[in-house]
Amino acid sequence: MLQTIQDFLLTVIGWALLILAISPIVGAIGWEIWQGQIRPRLIPEAEIEAIASEMFARYGDQAEEMAFINEDRAWRYSDSFEQGKWRRVRNYIAR
Repeated sequence: MLQTIQDFLLTVIGWALLILAISPIVGAIGWEIWQGQIRPRLIPEAEIEAIASEMFARYGDQAEEMAFINEDRAWRYSDSFEQGKWRRVRNYIAR
């Protein structure tokens, strides 16, 4: 019986250490999904439309290219939220 309890405790401790070890990885992936995919979709369509209109007024036919440049810049600086925002603006301009 003592051996069974020891085995159970070792199993529980092993699982606890595994969960503790992978939690930063899971947290980082979750944060990146929130910042890069979910949060940009929460920007109101009117705000995206306003940014796109400003880009059209400022750059004319090159508005989509400038939106892509801003998206690429956000990617290079590892700013997932800005990258997602500019992706939405670029897609709006492309329509």
